[in-house]
Amino acid sequence: MENINNLPQEIQNTNQSLALLASFETGLKSALDSYSLPIDNIFADTQERVKAFKNLNDVLNQIPLEVRQQSLYLSKFIASAASGLFDAALNYLWDETILQIRKRVSQYDIDFFYDNAVLGDDRKKLKDEKDLDKIDDASLIRGAKEIGLISDLGFRHLEYIKYMRNWASAAHPNNSQIRGLQLIEWLETCVKEVIILPFSNVTIHIKKLLESIKNTAISDIEAEEITLFTTNLTQDLINKLISGFFGIYVKIETDSQTRQNINKLLPNIWKRVDEEIKNNFGLKYAHFTANNTQEEKKLSRQFLQIVNAESYIPDDLRSIEIDNAINDLLSAHRSFNNFYTEPALARQLLRLVGNELRIPKNVEKKFITAIVEAFLTNGYGIAHNANDTYVQILTNFNSHQGNIAVLSFTDIDISSKFRFDLCKKKHKELINIVRSSITSPAVNELIDYIINEYKGEYSNLINDTTIKNHIENLKILLK
Repeated sequence: MENINNLPQEIQNTNQSLALLASFETGLKSALDSYSLPIDNIFADTQERVKAFKNLNDVLNQIPLEVRQQSLYLSKFIASAASGLFDAALNYLWDETILQIRKRVSQYDIDFFYDNAVLGDDRKKLKDEKDLDKIDDASLIRGAKEIGLISDLGFRHLEYIKYMRNWASAAHPNNSQIRGLQLIEWLETCVKEVIILPFSNVTIHIKKLLESIKNTAISDIEAEEITLFTTNLTQDLINKLISGFFGIYVKIETDSQTRQNINKLLPNIWKRVDEEIKNNFGLKYAHFTANNTQEEKKLSRQFLQIVNAESYIPDDLRSIEIDNAINDLLSAHRSFNNFYTEPALARQLLRLVGNELRIPKNVEKKFITAIVEAFLTNGYGIAHNANDTYVQILTNFNSHQGNIAVLSFTDIDISSKFRFDLCKKKHKELINIVRSSITSPAVNELIDYIINEYKGEYSNLINDTTIKNHIENLKILLK
């Protein structure tokens, strides 16, 4: 890989670097002062800039030359860092990261991404690569994680960088101070976890499988080989793959050969699909019914008939309203203005289920996990006008619902929040609220272990051996 030699030689020497950057800053301040503009607390300390540039070569040299030559936002990142505008630099770094994730998605399978990343009726508005701009940053990185384009660890790191970008960068007014080594650490994370991260072997196989389903006739022998391949997939990837099958099957433009391929593959994989995902297919049928989209309704029914799964069609179409309300609440919670938009949506969700929490079975787990995610906050502050609603709901959980709430830290969207002190504090508060409803000795034993014995980082709860063993034994309580 070609070395980068475009940085001035002075950057290799600390004293010369300080002089160079200080002189640059003096010129900028002089220009600002000539317009009677503020000059204090504008630029990062020159020593912090030197720290950043000392480590810049090692990070940038990891990026292939042909990629660097197209990385406009990285140029702006470096220019902003040199100027001492670290908040602006972070903003440009995030822009480059989002651009690279969009490229990864477009190089993979755009429909598979949309089917797994987009909630509710918004899916039908998205068709091709051009529509990626309509996906907000939170949904983009979550969707990329869902289909294996970034790792769970990468997702957690990017969630933290997104948080800092929202609250410490030039994207929004703030008084946060960013250090030079922090800036380089975030750059290296974005480089390693997105820009140069290769597709995993499993991800490549899934891409080829989706291409085969859409473009060739799959023989019985090939169907058996594909079934064998899926036995090595994780539970999460099985769920995502079948969700992709459903999206392909109900798409009106899909040809008959592709649907025949799915007819061959689905029965052999269906038994491994989570109940929650099966319930989602029933919900989608109900959505098509309520929206009077007859062709999609017919095709989704056919999909369920392939595996004798019509029992997953909900009797109570109230499930659709609740499912839509959950989607709306999560979208608001994950957006920047959640403090203003979240409360009304939380109250609407409570109205739909009532104070006694009449939650249809097919949306129960999704409902509980959404309430937990929203209650934990976004890490920056509490949406006070929504918090009372969440407390009311949590207080009224029955034993089964309390079990799901306590064990929800096994969900990546929940555990990724534990990087933030506020979320850790809120999780402990959640345990105190729902504990009175829990009757299972095994769950209470796990709670006691977390509160009294666990000494590790809260963000690593799910990786603790004792907790893993507890979770394995408690899986039946999560259904």
